[in-house]
Amino acid sequence: MFSNEVVISIIVLLALSLMRINVVISLIIAALVCGVIGNYGVENTTLFQALEKTISSFTGGLGGGAETAMNYAVLGAFAVALSKSGVTDLLAYKVISHFGKRPSGRSVFWFKYIIWFVLTAFAISSQNLIPIHIAFIPIVVPPLLGVMNQLKIDRRAVACGLTFGLTATYMLIPAGFGQIFIESILVKNINNVGSQFGLVATTADMTKAMFVPVLGMILGLLFAFLVSYRKPRTYAEVQEKNADDIAERVAHVKPFHIWLSVIAIIATCSTQLATNSTIMGGLVGLVIFALGGVFRLKESNDIFQQGLRLMAMIGFVMIAASGFANVINTTSGVKELVDALSTGAIQSKGVAAFLMLLVGLLITMGIGSSFSTVPIITSIYVPLCLSFGFSPLATVAIVGVAAALGDAGSPASDSTLGPTSGLNIDGKHDHIWDSVVPTFIHYNIPLLAFGWIAAITL
Repeated sequence: MFSNEVVISIIVLLALSLMRINVVISLIIAALVCGVIGNYGVENTTLFQALEKTISSFTGGLGGGAETAMNYAVLGAFAVALSKSGVTDLLAYKVISHFGKRPSGRSVFWFKYIIWFVLTAFAISSQNLIPIHIAFIPIVVPPLLGVMNQLKIDRRAVACGLTFGLTATYMLIPAGFGQIFIESILVKNINNVGSQFGLVATTADMTKAMFVPVLGMILGLLFAFLVSYRKPRTYAEVQEKNADDIAERVAHVKPFHIWLSVIAIIATCSTQLATNSTIMGGLVGLVIFALGGVFRLKESNDIFQQGLRLMAMIGFVMIAASGFANVINTTSGVKELVDALSTGAIQSKGVAAFLMLLVGLLITMGIGSSFSTVPIITSIYVPLCLSFGFSPLATVAIVGVAAALGDAGSPASDSTLGPTSGLNIDGKHDHIWDSVVPTFIHYNIPLLAFGWIAAITL
């Protein structure tokens, strides 16, 4: 397994990222490693030819992340316009005024958990009730950062809450994005392969099978909130804001602009739902702010440039991740990794379940999308599970969890990039150490453990 090009490239990616090497650079290097190892020697391919083919695959796949990058750029511009309306200052002022300049420990305690709960609820709702996915994060989170700093909230806990809502929800609830993942991808692919073996999965089966693994994620979320990141964390600001400074700025905030902000947010979300385009939603919001006088039309270039600066890193990561995923898919590494599980060398059900989940983790962390992992693993996993004597429900659980593993905790996943896009507006939240590592620890490890339990007991 450890000689496989996909595994080696993912290890390289994670090692470089943990060394605080830029994620984009890490993705490019990992893609080169994967492509060169996977292509060198195949049909007498020379080292130079392997490198040339890898570069071609990487650049050919970059376009797949362009739309997502543009989404982030437009949402970044919208977030800048939103801050200009005065909502950020007003929200911070209201909180500071409520708690006083020296807030009590008890009031801070309760308000801290209210913020965590509300943002987690937002993330859950973004998958089904209002299916806008990560689009809400650059809009909702940045205005709250000043409040979080005042309350000394650890942003890693917030990242865990957001990632939980973005991943656990589609795994369990067959609505919105969950309907796409469960019905259109999981159930469809399992039935396509399982029909010849007499295996028929339903949406109800998926919900039952995923309950135990998601329970593990719930425990991980509670552990993050109540144990890991419970203690206050101070974030140094470039310019410390006190109640008097904010009060002075709030005095110049026009009530009309506040109401305009509410209308712009509603219009942005509604337009996205109607057009299925985050770009169009963000554009409508920007137009409303411009027409309402929050910024002048001639300032639109500056607004967009500021938005680009805020979101450029996230956008480039998504573009590079798309290229990396294309390189992975053009090699035989993924197929060999999956096929290796069916060699017959594995005799234990427990070992087989663990290895299938582990391989799913590696594939999803590399590709960055659990939705794309299902078609890759299903054709091998379904007959393999049945050959080991796993029940239909256990088979469904193994395939579902193997696909979902790695979505949280991947440097290239929108489940981690989304929270970073909102929490790192001021440059105080590191993508790898503050989003990827915390979510990997609190979700992938419980998913691996509880997914294994589900496979053995169901």
